[in-house]
Amino acid sequence: MSDRRLSDWAGALGLTSPIVCAPMGGVAGGRLAAAVSSAGGLGMIGMGSAGSVPALERELRALDAAAGSGGAPFGIGLVAWGIARDPELLDRALAAGPSLVSLSFGDWETPGGDAGWIERVHAVGAQAVTQAATADEAKRAADAGVDAVVARGREGGGHGDHREPLHVLLAEVVRAVDVPVLAAGAIGSARDVERVLDAGAAAAWVGTAFAACEEALTPPGAREALIRGSGADTVVTRVYDVALERPWPRRFPERLLRTPFVDRWHGREDALANDAAARAAFAAAVDAGDYSIVPVDAGEGVGGVTRVRSAAEVVALLR
Repeated sequence: MSDRRLSDWAGALGLTSPIVCAPMGGVAGGRLAAAVSSAGGLGMIGMGSAGSVPALERELRALDAAAGSGGAPFGIGLVAWGIARDPELLDRALAAGPSLVSLSFGDWETPGGDAGWIERVHAVGAQAVTQAATADEAKRAADAGVDAVVARGREGGGHGDHREPLHVLLAEVVRAVDVPVLAAGAIGSARDVERVLDAGAAAAWVGTAFAACEEALTPPGAREALIRGSGADTVVTRVYDVALERPWPRRFPERLLRTPFVDRWHGREDALANDAAARAAFAAAVDAGDYSIVPVDAGEGVGGVTRVRSAAEVVALLR
C-alpha cells in the first residue's frame, strides 16, 4: 500500500501505516503495543473486563521495556463501565502519556451519555476515540467531542453490539459524522484495508489478525485455536460471560470460536447461570488453559491467521 493512502488523521499521530491494533483485553499488552507502533501502526494496550491499575502498570512497564527510547505513539483502550467501577484506571491511563485513549461500550443512546471523559483526555493532549455500532451512536459521540469514531461491524471478534455488516455501517457512519472514521470488523489483509480506505475510513482498526502474534499476551493454546479456526467457527454469544459471571452488559455479547461447551449452552444462558456445577467445570478448564472447552475471541477474519507471526509481519501484510 502506498504511503500516499495515509490519512491526515494517521499522519497527525505519527503513523506510517493506517493500522491501529485494537485494544483487546488479555491480548493487547505493552509488548504488542510497542511492536505495532515500531512497525508504523498504532499499538494499544487494552484493559477489558479484568482491567485494573496493577494490570495497566504491568503493561506500561512492558511497553517501556520493549520500546526503549523510541518514543513511538501508543494508545490505551478502556471500557466505560470499567472506569465507572474503578476511576483510578482512567487517571493512570492519562498519566501514561498516550497519544490516543479509546473508551468503548458506553451509553451513546442518550445525548451526552458517558461523555465526561472526553475533556479529560483532551486535557492531556490525547485523542479521544470510541466505538459505534450505528450511525446515530456515532453522531452522538461526534457531537459530544470525540476526535474519531470506530465503526465496528458485526463481523468483529470479542465484545460488541453486533448489528450491521461493516460495509453497510462504514458507509452510514462516514455520511453521518464530520470526524475521522476508523473501520473494524474482519480486516485481515491488505485488500481489506484498501477496501475500507476506499470507502472513506481514515484507518483500519484490526484485532484478530494481531491476536496470535508472538508479542501478544495470548496463551499458546489460544494461539493454536486461532490458527485452526475459520470464520464459520465463530458465534456471537454470552456463554463465556455467564459461565464466569463476568460483568459485561447483555447488549455486548462476544464473537468467539465455538467449542462443545459453547454449543451446549448457547441460547441457554439462563440455565447456565443456574447451573453451578457447569460453571465450576468451565472455570476449572479456564484455570487449566483447556481450549478444547474454553472459547477464544475471534472475528470472522480468523481464517487469515495461519501461523504465529511477529507484529511487524502482520503490519507489513496489511499495508
